[in-house]
Amino acid sequence: MTNLIQVAVIGAAHGIKGEVRVKTFTDDPLAIGDYGPLHTEDGRSFTVAQVRPSKEVVIVRFKGVETRNDAEALNGTTLFVDRSKLPDDLEEDEFYHVDLIGLAVETDAGEAVGTIVAVHDFGAGEMLEVKARGEKPVLIPFTRAAVPVIDIKGGIIRVEPVAAGLVEDEDEKNAPREEGDH
Repeated sequence: MTNLIQVAVIGAAHGIKGEVRVKTFTDDPLAIGDYGPLHTEDGRSFTVAQVRPSKEVVIVRFKGVETRNDAEALNGTTLFVDRSKLPDDLEEDEFYHVDLIGLAVETDAGEAVGTIVAVHDFGAGEMLEVKARGEKPVLIPFTRAAVPVIDIKGGIIRVEPVAAGLVEDEDEKNAPREEGDH
């Protein structure tokens, strides 16, 4: 397996029969078993035997994990599937993070900005972390205004510099400061 995508992280043991809490990164947390065997970075694989909801996580029983001790040993284990197991029928404005990472970033005028190295969500919406060689990374809001063109097959996204926060808006720059502005 060469193109692994993280789909979950195993948390604490749940009960005494080998069940674990699992935080999933799938659209439907209960579908974690639909992707086939889940793989770890060290080459182990796990098959979901049973899954049920529980607040912010799902409770999973994996085949071969029978005791609480077995379950406790898995705490913190990251689970992956091969990219080919993920559905490709995404909506027009939906993307897998892994498909965005590595894309070249240019302004709408064709000036190179850098390459997407990560996608973050700090709670206020997704941000693209873009790094140019020899420069500090910048965060660009992943919105239609800031990123009007996404061409996965072409390997590039185009950004609007003002909306992306790469340059100041001339109107705002020249506006008179009001009391209380910093």
